[in-house]
Amino acid sequence: MNLYNVLIVEDDKEICDGIGIYLKNQGYNVFKANDGEEGLQIIERETLHLAIVDIMMPKVNGTTMVMKLRENYDFPVIMLTAKSEEMDKIMGLNIGADDYVTKPFNPMELLARVNSQLRRYSKYLNLANNLKENDNSYVIGGLELNVDRKEVSLDGEEVKVTPIEFKILKLLMKNCGRVFSPEEIYESVWNEQAVNTDTVMVHVRNIREKIEIDRKNPKYLKVVWGVGYKIEKQ
Repeated sequence: MNLYNVLIVEDDKEICDGIGIYLKNQGYNVFKANDGEEGLQIIERETLHLAIVDIMMPKVNGTTMVMKLRENYDFPVIMLTAKSEEMDKIMGLNIGADDYVTKPFNPMELLARVNSQLRRYSKYLNLANNLKENDNSYVIGGLELNVDRKEVSLDGEEVKVTPIEFKILKLLMKNCGRVFSPEEIYESVWNEQAVNTDTVMVHVRNIREKIEIDRKNPKYLKVVWGVGYKIEKQ
């Protein structure tokens, strides 16, 4: 029996009940909300592990709801969209949704996506809990860096980085929120006086390609124009 709590936020009662039946048959604990406002209230009361959120809803729509919940929660969100809502779908992914399913959908496809997201989230939670016990690890949101094992992971999935990229990430994650100039990064990582910092820009770009889902709107590695780089606090 699963111990996961799944929230369904859908104003169409037939669709909401149908999804609930499939999830309960898989052993999930199910919570239901008719709109985004009610969904946010449930999130504050319960410990949730995943939310299925429709985009078009009264009071508070799905996009606004996801934006608000992402201020405090990192559990996966699957959005339900209509084919005509392509831009809403893109916006939803940009502001924090993890996946989407287009209506009309096959319930088994939705279940497969739920199972996949919860497997990843479970790995992330287990890894984060283990890393927090290790002083040689840094955890920023879903991004983890283990100094002893020389490993980097994102949402529980290993990220391959070069030794230089690892050192840059370590510097920025260890000092989360602080802005480092290219010169400071170069001197800290290469242990020599900075002459040409173009190489720093190249390595930072490579790191962003590996850890950011949307490089135009990065979640972790931010550029402070005219100043330098930082890892954003989550």
